[in-house]
Amino acid sequence: MLLSLKKNEFRSCPMIRYFSIVVLMVIVSCTEVNNQVSPPNIIWIVSDDLGTDLGCYGNKAVQTPNLDTFARNAERYTNFFTVTPVCSPSRSSLITGMYPTSIASHQHRTFQKEALSSGIQSVTSYFKDAGYYVSNANAKFTGNGKMDYNFDTHFDSLFDHFDYRNAVEGQPVFAQIQLFAPHRPFHKDSLNPVDPKRVEIPPYYPDHKITRKDWALYLETIQEVDHAFGQIMDRLEKDGLLENSIIFFFGDQGRPHLRAKQFLYDPGTNTPLMIRWPDGRRSGQITNQLVSNVDIAPTSLTMAGLDVPNHIQGINFLSNSRDHVFTMRDRMDGTTDRMRAVRTDSFKYIRNYYPHLPYTQFNAYKRTSYPVLTLMRVMNQQGLLSDEQALFMAAQKPAEELYDLLNDPYELNNLADDDENEVSLEKMRQTLDQDLKDYDLANYPEDSLRIEEAYRVMLSNYISRMEMMGMDTTASDEELLRYWEKYLGLVESLVEH
Repeated sequence: MLLSLKKNEFRSCPMIRYFSIVVLMVIVSCTEVNNQVSPPNIIWIVSDDLGTDLGCYGNKAVQTPNLDTFARNAERYTNFFTVTPVCSPSRSSLITGMYPTSIASHQHRTFQKEALSSGIQSVTSYFKDAGYYVSNANAKFTGNGKMDYNFDTHFDSLFDHFDYRNAVEGQPVFAQIQLFAPHRPFHKDSLNPVDPKRVEIPPYYPDHKITRKDWALYLETIQEVDHAFGQIMDRLEKDGLLENSIIFFFGDQGRPHLRAKQFLYDPGTNTPLMIRWPDGRRSGQITNQLVSNVDIAPTSLTMAGLDVPNHIQGINFLSNSRDHVFTMRDRMDGTTDRMRAVRTDSFKYIRNYYPHLPYTQFNAYKRTSYPVLTLMRVMNQQGLLSDEQALFMAAQKPAEELYDLLNDPYELNNLADDDENEVSLEKMRQTLDQDLKDYDLANYPEDSLRIEEAYRVMLSNYISRMEMMGMDTTASDEELLRYWEKYLGLVESLVEH
């Protein structure tokens, strides 16, 4: 009978929902009698702005004992990438299994949000229809987790409650638990401070005390993530959820640093992914296959024994493999741009649609949150940056970028104009062209009124933020750099190495 009900009837009638849960519990009971496994709980623990900077991923300067222990009991993925390097389009993809450019969710901070197209739903709706209790909590379970989607929706349409403890006894659970850290602003870890001298600074940043201090604080905030993760795991164990739960841990995009977040280089989209099975399956394994966060939804549905709707664009990565991942960047707040990229095991190709615009065009969030951006602006003006560092500060971008990731993991040597790589370049172009045809269904350019509105909001936020910092919008880079020196507790000459 349940299968013949329309979805809206199923959701709108509490008695039907309750009856379905009872039926599901009876089925679960019967399967247990026959020594079959009941439907597993599916738990996503999502960290905001997390790069692969954990002890279990090889970083020796950070202390992440809880996540390291989890890694030993889980499968760890080294090549997990988000479809975008910023939260709202990335999370829109995560919750639907669709590329944001296919569901009009690609512009970060969409103010006039539209409903999802007919037939496209959040993954939570499929779990609800199967009798799962669906929740979305912050790390302390005191309220809702992050609701940062670029389509028109509200909490009650996606989730039952913020706490999975409200589920009926025996009812399977789909839970999304969200940690705000290590999103800026960073927090000090006074018990386990990270020595700025021990951190490894990528060569595209100046090896400067401001860079090192900012990076150390980022790692200390990751240690806060680890502590919160440990508390979540303790709660799950206390509630008996470890016995039949498949637990995911991943980030919604990469590092909250310059040339990472909001950009298509690996640090902006590469984030940890670890999956723990209750039976110890795949424990301690390290997997190098390419995985995209658009794949999380269909894989989770498959794990729960549910059908994956045909329209979903992600794949079940447990039984299927990718030869590349497709990533994208569009407007960020009031900063308009358009970039597309494909990444294989060995090459990265980026297409810049607005090469006349610099990488570092004005963005209020970055100017008021990223000390190293101001540092590099000042050093660039003084001619103190290396050639590698100056690339990102250039007045224009190349129309195409091609990187040999095996020999150039920092993506600094652009091979797009190198005749020796013409074959690889053309192959990557064709791969991107096909992805654009299949998944990039958005209208370009974005409506000018929406762009103007986003820019006005960004300027308003910029004025407020600068006032909170005790400055006004006419402040020079040098003045802002002095602010960052005080903020970080530094007193020496700002441009002295």
